[in-house]
Amino acid sequence: MHPAFAETDHRPWPVPTGPWTWRQVWHDLLFAHWPVSAAVLRPLVPRELTVQEFSGVSWVAVIPFHMTGVMRRPWPDLPGVSAFPELNVRVYVERDGKPGIWFLSLDATNRLAIWAARRWWHLPYVRARMSHQQTGERHRYRSERAPRKARGRFSADFTPIAPLAPARPGTLEHFLVERYCLYARAPNGVFFRGEVHHVPWPLQPAAGAVDAGQLLAVHGIQVSGPPLLHFAKRVDVVLWPLERLGRLDEDRKL
Repeated sequence: MHPAFAETDHRPWPVPTGPWTWRQVWHDLLFAHWPVSAAVLRPLVPRELTVQEFSGVSWVAVIPFHMTGVMRRPWPDLPGVSAFPELNVRVYVERDGKPGIWFLSLDATNRLAIWAARRWWHLPYVRARMSHQQTGERHRYRSERAPRKARGRFSADFTPIAPLAPARPGTLEHFLVERYCLYARAPNGVFFRGEVHHVPWPLQPAAGAVDAGQLLAVHGIQVSGPPLLHFAKRVDVVLWPLERLGRLDEDRKL
C-alpha cells in the first residue's frame, strides 16, 4: 500500500474509486499565509468558483518546497526529472461543495515538468531559478524567475519553532491546509478538478522572514504585516486523472 493511504478518515469526502496515476513526495514545505479581502481575489478567480472565506476573511498563500519521486504510475523515478523545487501562489475556492485550491502561479526549475504540467494539468507554471538550503532546523529558499520575467523574486528564511500540531477541524489552520483537490481551466475554457490524497499535514508553527511582495504584486495583490507561518517536513502524495467539470456556457444551460 502506498504511504499516502496510511490514513483516509480525515478526508472531507471519500477517496476516489478509480486508480491513482501519479505519485510525488513533498519535502520541507513552508506555508506562508496572508489575509486578503475576497473582493481583491475575486477578479483573479474564474466566476465558476467561489472564493472561500474563514470568519469573513480570504487568504492568499505562498508555498515553497521541493519534490522527489515525481512520476507516473508504475514507472520508476528518472534522474533529472523526478526531483525539483517548486514555489506556488494559491487561493482557496470551492465548487460543488468541494473546497480546493486555485493556483495563481507555480514556479519550478524543471523544464519538462513545467511543459507537462501546463500541457496535461492546465496549470500556470513559470520557469525560475530556485534553491533550498538547510542548516540544522533552519531553512532558506530563494527563487527568481527567468530573465525575461524578472519580476517575481522570492526569499524565505525560517525555522520550525514548536512540536507537531496537526490542524484540528474547525480551526483556521485546518481551513488553510487540509485540502484534497485543485481546480484548473484549459485554454478552451473547460474546467477540471484534480483529486489528491495524503495523510493529515504534519504541521509545526514556524518563524522567520519571508519576502513575497514582488511575487504577489505580479498578481496585483498587496499584503501587509507578517504572514502566518507553518512548516511540514514531508508528505507522500498520490494524484488521480483530472475530472472534467464542463464549460461556463454549458453550465448556464443546465
